[in-house]
Amino acid sequence: MFDFLQGYDLLGAFWTMVQLTVYSAVGSLVWGTALAAMRVSPVPLMRGFGTAYVNVVRNIPLTVIIVFTSLGLFQTLGVSLGAQDFTTINFRLAVLGLTAYTSAFVCEALRSGINTVPLGQTEAARALGLTFTQGLTLVVLPQAFRSVVNPLANVLIALTKNTTVAAAIGVAEAALLMREMIENEAQLILISAIFAVGFICLTLPVGLLLGWVAGKVAVKR
Repeated sequence: MFDFLQGYDLLGAFWTMVQLTVYSAVGSLVWGTALAAMRVSPVPLMRGFGTAYVNVVRNIPLTVIIVFTSLGLFQTLGVSLGAQDFTTINFRLAVLGLTAYTSAFVCEALRSGINTVPLGQTEAARALGLTFTQGLTLVVLPQAFRSVVNPLANVLIALTKNTTVAAAIGVAEAALLMREMIENEAQLILISAIFAVGFICLTLPVGLLLGWVAGKVAVKR
């Protein structure tokens, strides 16, 4: 029944998707944290940039962003991110697009966590002579991260599913292989079921694990 799978690199396609997710998740966490710091910064210019970035990027379809990284950055401006072959270039551009998009949601999740930290914590940090940056990194953000594990888990799961958009610029991940298999094989239902199970196997354990972590690290108030 599964003889038609021969000749298709199913595991390789899902491995590419996992790599996209991991690299984009790390990038989104870093850039999203920086954006969250800008959103609560006392500097008006930084607050304005953070607010504008989040509101603009969240309202642009991810497909548009991914296609722009290929047509706009690479083909028009010649941005290759240090890669030489098209496969690596497209992969890195997809990571860049996913990071730029997902970081806006990471930022808002973190900002909601920052808002849950009692104002007295910030005032105490100032009373100790800490600067805004020191108070944010040493006092506020550690508590904020602990309170938003569940929202960040949802963002990570959404990111895992959003990696399928990378097929729009030819990244050889699961969605591109699925489309190729459907075009070549007369097994629509079986192929769809295989890929559905693959996505469940990737996202369900992550949700359960991070849900358990959230319960362990939750701030007791």
